[in-house]
Amino acid sequence: MDLFGHHADQQLQQQAPLAERLRPRSLDEFIGQDAILGPGRLLRRAIAADRLGSLILHGPPGTGKTTLARIIANTTRCHFSSLNAVLAGIKDLRAEVEQAQERLGRHGLRTLLFIDEVHRFNKSQQDAFLPHVEDGTIIFVGATTENPSFELNNALLSRARIYKLEPLDCGHLTILLNHAINNDVELRKKSISVTPEALQDIAISADGDARRALNVLEVATDMCRDGVLTEAVLKDVFGDQMHRFDKHGDIFYEQISALHKAVRGSDPDASLYWFIRMIDGGCDPLYIARRVVRMASEDIGNADPRALQLALNAWEVQERLGSPEG
Repeated sequence: MDLFGHHADQQLQQQAPLAERLRPRSLDEFIGQDAILGPGRLLRRAIAADRLGSLILHGPPGTGKTTLARIIANTTRCHFSSLNAVLAGIKDLRAEVEQAQERLGRHGLRTLLFIDEVHRFNKSQQDAFLPHVEDGTIIFVGATTENPSFELNNALLSRARIYKLEPLDCGHLTILLNHAINNDVELRKKSISVTPEALQDIAISADGDARRALNVLEVATDMCRDGVLTEAVLKDVFGDQMHRFDKHGDIFYEQISALHKAVRGSDPDASLYWFIRMIDGGCDPLYIARRVVRMASEDIGNADPRALQLALNAWEVQERLGSPEG
């Protein structure tokens, strides 16, 4: 790399978003996902021993899928290549495989091919690199926000171990935010102090998404004028922030299941939370109405016969008048 290239890289690093600047470089820096990366866990031992096979990282945005793939590449003795399935096609896959075969033949160096948003590949594209995963030419690491069982070929699933990454809890997000405040050079230049209450608000609003938490912190510190980041400043930053939701995807079914289980467990606070969470996310109220009728019939039943009639009345009002009467 020449002097100008080095200077350009430095400029990009300084201007990169906070989430990119703070991306962990090793497993010791990685925060969260103790279920798969805690001491003694299979994935951690495989990475440390450089005995990694093909794997699929499945989880919502901001849980560390891409970061973990880069850590694996830095830790293992493999050449790291990456593709984004949104932009790449069969031609790109074939070029990567040819280069991987050349590295293996000339230098005995295996290639770790990371494919982000792998669910965007259609079945024929997934089949294109399947034989090379099977013969060991490439170590395949895929990242997806969708359920792999629905989006990926069974043949590919049988050759890769699936690891599910969970949303980060508020404790992990608070640790991450404190780390950013204390260690990021650009944030330290601003000399902003953050109240514990403000940090807690950011962690809660991030909804398990580390990237979102860091983005909010960065924007909030830019808006802060008096040197103290308070809850009042955060209200302007949050605005009308939407919570995580999708239309008939994994998150949709996880949330309606959580609502059903809360009613079944006789927990009114949790039931109202998941109900409002789904409405806030844009769920069709009539879908929830049908599900509530099922709960009243199957789960409550004769324990309170009035529940079914009340649910039916609410459904009818929602159909005829809509919100808020429904």
